[in-house]
Amino acid sequence: MARRAQFTTRLGVIAATVGSAVGLGNVWRFPYEAGVNGGGAFLLVYLLFILAIGIPVITAEFIIGRSARANVYGAFKRLPGSRAWNFIGLNGILAAILILSFYSVVAGWTAEYFLDSLTGFGGASSTAELHSRFGNFTASWKSVVWTLIFLGVNFFILRRGVQKGIERMSNMMMPLLFAILLLFAFNSLTLPSAAQGLEFLFTPDFSQLTPTVWLGAMGQAFFSLSIGLGCLITYSGYFKQQTKLLGTAVTTAGLDTLVAILSGIIIFPAVFSFGESPAAGPKLVFEVLPSIFQGMTLGRLWSPLFFLLLLLASLTSTISMAEIAIAYFSEERKMSRSSATALTIGICGVLGTLCALSFGPLGEFTICGMTIFNLFDFVSSTVLLPLGGIFISLYVGFVLKRSAVDAQLQGVPAAVVGAVLFCLRFVAPICITLIFLSGLGLF
Repeated sequence: MARRAQFTTRLGVIAATVGSAVGLGNVWRFPYEAGVNGGGAFLLVYLLFILAIGIPVITAEFIIGRSARANVYGAFKRLPGSRAWNFIGLNGILAAILILSFYSVVAGWTAEYFLDSLTGFGGASSTAELHSRFGNFTASWKSVVWTLIFLGVNFFILRRGVQKGIERMSNMMMPLLFAILLLFAFNSLTLPSAAQGLEFLFTPDFSQLTPTVWLGAMGQAFFSLSIGLGCLITYSGYFKQQTKLLGTAVTTAGLDTLVAILSGIIIFPAVFSFGESPAAGPKLVFEVLPSIFQGMTLGRLWSPLFFLLLLLASLTSTISMAEIAIAYFSEERKMSRSSATALTIGICGVLGTLCALSFGPLGEFTICGMTIFNLFDFVSSTVLLPLGGIFISLYVGFVLKRSAVDAQLQGVPAAVVGAVLFCLRFVAPICITLIFLSGLGLF
């Protein structure tokens, strides 16, 4: 087998893996999940599940990826005793294609809003006006154009390969993303009701700890890290042997969580200062926040910066999703890098167009009562990702030999390795199963 590409630096490893995890789930979903689930209580439980689920499952994916040094499907063909488990790889490839297809639609919206914010959203300033503007945009063919443009940017980066494409892009974009976050956070701390917003985010009200909050925090911890998909199996196949897997897992989870918390610090002081509800939900980003930013001093600066932040977070995530399929086509189907990239982006371009049209001409077309966009979201996020997380945990916890785990976690104390394996055998599968059953509406 030809020698696989590798990330060249420690910075490249961290930037790529954190970029894979950081996405709209941190900057968009975390604030509205925290908002509707009581703020501080939600954050406390979220941090608990990052430790109990996130870090162990990230470590499991790293162990599989570097042990096999192969794509997510090939990894389960190459590792001893794992051939019967290669359905996990197919699960991840299908999930990646579905997610990349509908996620690129939302990323296209952020690109449009970035440009639209430069001109002040055509004079729209109230939440009602922005609601109407957003609805008109998503129902138009312009949404399709932005979806395809965003996928085209992915193609341009990915066809350049691991080092010149993924690593170089991550090294540039992740520091910029953090710089924008810190600038926004500093500005939010100067707002009139900053203290009220911070109190909401950081002061837990334990009366809010209902089963719904526990499940919401558990799901957010799982989905925000992009685990169960195979991104981190794919990326860890590019790690050098001296890369410390557990340390990288802790760093990845920690920085991902930092982005989520900074997003809360940005949004909640602004929401309270301008009299909006922290429980505004998904409309927070495209309707409520633009109205708030325009009411701030230098409003023409904050809106473009915010949507640039979303765009960067989207791009680092979609790059990693696409790489799952590209690595599979390159290694298992013996395609050139350029051809594998073109095929992956081409498939997602077709499916993404259908997803974008779900808000316009195909809005009345449903399958099992869901639009194409919602169906892709449901199948991937509610079914495929949890199943991937469950089986990856069980595979490393029970099937992979302890000697193989120890070989990848050299230098880690035996008690810590044992704790990771305990979480993978029992805690993570049980928690992710609860997420799965809840997503299916079974309780």
